[in-house]
Amino acid sequence: MTDPSKEDAPAAVPEEVGDVEGAPKKLKYPRAIPFIISNEFCERFNYYGMRTVLVLYLTRKLDFDDDTATVLYHTFTTLVYFMCVIGAIIADSWLGKFRTILYLSIVYTIGSGCITLGAIPTWDLDARAMTIAGLLLIAFGSGGIKPCVAAFGGEQFKLPEQAKYLALFFSMFYFAVNSGSFVSTMVTPILREDVKCFDDDDCFPLAFGVPGVLMVVSIFIFIIGRPLYKISAPAGNMFVKVSKCIWTAIRTRSREKSINPREHWLDYSEKRWGRQLVDETRILLNVLKLYIPLPVFWALFDQQGSRWTFQATRMDGDLGFWTIKPDQMQVINPLLILVFIPLYEVAFYPLLSMIGIRRPLQKLTLGGIFAGLAFVISTIVEIQLESTYAVIPKAGEAQLRIFNGMNCDYRVQTNIPEHADFTLERMAMFEEKYLSVNGKVTYTYTLSSTGPGQDCAVDSTARTFELEEEKQISYFIRKQGASIDLLRYEDDTEKSSKGYPMFRVLGNTVTNRSVVFRDVDSSDPFDRHKNGSYVYDLVESYPSDYEIYVDGELTLEYTMRLGGVYAFIVSDDDAKNTHPIIVTEPNSINMLWLIPQYVVMTLGEVMYSITGLEFSFTQAPESMKSVLQGCWQLTVAVGNLIVVIVAEAKIFDAQKWEFVLFAGLMFVDMGLFSILAWRYKQIPLKNYNEEDDPNATLPIDEKDESGLDNPAFKKSSDD
Repeated sequence: MTDPSKEDAPAAVPEEVGDVEGAPKKLKYPRAIPFIISNEFCERFNYYGMRTVLVLYLTRKLDFDDDTATVLYHTFTTLVYFMCVIGAIIADSWLGKFRTILYLSIVYTIGSGCITLGAIPTWDLDARAMTIAGLLLIAFGSGGIKPCVAAFGGEQFKLPEQAKYLALFFSMFYFAVNSGSFVSTMVTPILREDVKCFDDDDCFPLAFGVPGVLMVVSIFIFIIGRPLYKISAPAGNMFVKVSKCIWTAIRTRSREKSINPREHWLDYSEKRWGRQLVDETRILLNVLKLYIPLPVFWALFDQQGSRWTFQATRMDGDLGFWTIKPDQMQVINPLLILVFIPLYEVAFYPLLSMIGIRRPLQKLTLGGIFAGLAFVISTIVEIQLESTYAVIPKAGEAQLRIFNGMNCDYRVQTNIPEHADFTLERMAMFEEKYLSVNGKVTYTYTLSSTGPGQDCAVDSTARTFELEEEKQISYFIRKQGASIDLLRYEDDTEKSSKGYPMFRVLGNTVTNRSVVFRDVDSSDPFDRHKNGSYVYDLVESYPSDYEIYVDGELTLEYTMRLGGVYAFIVSDDDAKNTHPIIVTEPNSINMLWLIPQYVVMTLGEVMYSITGLEFSFTQAPESMKSVLQGCWQLTVAVGNLIVVIVAEAKIFDAQKWEFVLFAGLMFVDMGLFSILAWRYKQIPLKNYNEEDDPNATLPIDEKDESGLDNPAFKKSSDD
């Protein structure tokens, strides 16, 4: 029976066994633990390393658009967290934790191998099929072992004698999770971008392969520790029992409601499952009502690896001494978690208590509000970024650009609205981004030279511009034989989805010329040779300093920056020369402006995830803690499913409105949660080992002896 006078006191931890006279010798720290910790580090390195570069691989190599890549990314994450429940059922009801971890780790490794092999271009495999198959296998493997590893480690300790050692284990386990995440999130983008392989400017096979090798290492480490493990036989899964209890109650109630009324609908399963399971399930469902709004937080949180990474690709990572890669921004989250958790305990929570925020549900609500604020910040950043985006013609619009490849200024007279008469300077560009067009339209124009020189002379006969709705049409003025001609082509000024600069060569040469772009930081040149006068296709290149050679002669040194779209006019009127034109401005807003939204989101994560887990474990019966853990993982899965639905619906043309939607949804969601929290009433838990005691409840502040409430084990649900 619970002593009411000691409800708020933490459970007493026995003195170490050897401290009491006549007691047995103190138990040693389990030798199996280093193998489990090392296994977890390698597995988390693999998972986060692969996931960090995943969306960029989907868009840059598999040619998915941003929306489809977002859908695939969050569908994968959804499957991972749905599989947590399946993994727990397999371990508890069939294979046991050791064999579940071992077998599913092998499945996990095969999945990593599929993605790595599919990324090797010279093998000519179906990269899309290999990637999808690999992600499915990884989801099954990673999700399946997620609920098993920490629990398997905990089983290596004898309680209560080794309670202090158990707390140390969870500290080490938590460090392994976050250090694996931190290191891989920092390293894999470097392997992806700074290493070149298979004649590509990057090396995704290496970025996927190194984490895959770590997964193989994790299996070997786990197997080596086999003689030291305490392995328990499967004892049945409580999640299955609860599900059966609920199903029995529903079926029995439908048959007996009118002839055998009960106080609560779950009471109909008492005959089959016993009073204790019925009462504990009732308490569980009471807590799960509070879980209804929780998925929305994870819908926002997990977009750090998708929408926020895409946002980073449209920004400038140049710090002068180092260039940040877009996917490296994700490293901020695990780094801040390691900093914030101790700060919350010693500073933030005491400050919050001074303004009346002390209870777990209050903290959880505040964490959700922080997530909403993070998306408000991301919306503000996106609004600023829009000014740097290329203008793409919409329905009823067209664009016109004229590039002057001659060393002459020309007067252009047209019937284009607001452009009846203008001067097109030598080696320059005229553009009109907003022309009202319905279908196809033709405008007339005449050219006349404004300077001396026989080479500048042009026929003043009226000519035509042909424009099309929703298209970008460009004309290039060049010398064609003895006359001046305009070459028409369809242009594309949109920034690369990879964030890389793009360029096109416009040649006004009489004879054959070889144009070479040589990256000063690399020995590999871009050779742009073509016969006679030409317009080259758009080429994607690495942001760097370039030397541009025409027939082996250096004509220009130029820096192409992230996000820029350039045109280079090559001419040989008097001497070989190259003139750069910026068609779309390069990225100008630094990636460091993303830090505030990451900081606010991580502040929210610590309050939301840790407090939510703590509250759930202190409110549920001991036998239901594993069920609640599974249900918590399901809220992450449902949250990612929300992102999939929104991305697939393609409701908005502009990314900022999607961010506004999620921010507003989060605030409304926390309003709903506040109502549920206000109405929440704790159901008393009977003590079935002694006389019934109506006061035998689980206090909110009671500490879980298993160590799950230990600050060392307070980790993100994404662990």
